[in-house]
Amino acid sequence: MHVGFVLLNCDLGAEEYIVEELKHMQNIKNAYLTYGAYDVIAEINTPDQHTFEKAVADIRKLSRVVSTMTLNVIN
Repeated sequence: MHVGFVLLNCDLGAEEYIVEELKHMQNIKNAYLTYGAYDVIAEINTPDQHTFEKAVADIRKLSRVVSTMTLNVIN
């Protein structure tokens, strides 16, 4: 199992919309609204690195996402 987190910045007012979109995406275990440097954190669980990279790419394609930072968990 490959686990990681994507920290997202989004357009002002789009935070709840993005969390709802993330919750409907395959391989997204959890999505959280946050205060601070990032607006949303998404937890990704995939069977392998390739699927993880595809999930990150799909997140980056969401409308109203401004920027992301990806954190890969080291087993």
